[in-house]
Amino acid sequence: MASTVLPILASPFIIFYLLSSFSTILVTAEDQGYAKSLDPKLLRLEKQQLTRFHFYWHDIVSGSNPTAVLVVPAPSNTSTAFGLVRMFDDPLTVGTNMSSGLIGRAQGFYASASQKDLELLMVMNFAFTDGKYNGSSITIQGRNPVFDKVRELPVIGGSGLFRFASGYAEIRTHTFDINTRDAVVEYNVSVLHY
Repeated sequence: MASTVLPILASPFIIFYLLSSFSTILVTAEDQGYAKSLDPKLLRLEKQQLTRFHFYWHDIVSGSNPTAVLVVPAPSNTSTAFGLVRMFDDPLTVGTNMSSGLIGRAQGFYASASQKDLELLMVMNFAFTDGKYNGSSITIQGRNPVFDKVRELPVIGGSGLFRFASGYAEIRTHTFDINTRDAVVEYNVSVLHY
């Protein structure tokens, strides 16, 4: 009987020993107490992927239900609206029409950041709500010279399926209504992620 009890009692110790040895292998020797170097395979960072998106961003500042609201108005003595800040929760759609299929929301703010030209500082998350990307997001932050035909904004991160994301977005104004100041902007986003 003692010979059958010993393996049963020893097995939890063996399992603990093997697990602690395995975790020691995954954590390198550089332990600073507050930070540890880890094996990227722990976070499934083995193979980088490139995903390309094409969608339209609808910025609606007019009407009774705007998706972009004024937070800080521009001073009256500026021709470029320098200092203006708008917070937005704009729909992202497959096509140019709002009814073409909602895939997510662009949430963030833009600010007029140039005293000489109309250039915006854009800070936003593309929060996806459709398909396999539902719950994942891409973060963009950069300079948007709005009168350039094609602008490029950097992807600086993401969440969910886009952890450790990097890349860029090429944007083009599809429509801009001078009276309402509503805009539809085409986004072509290339994202490297794991």
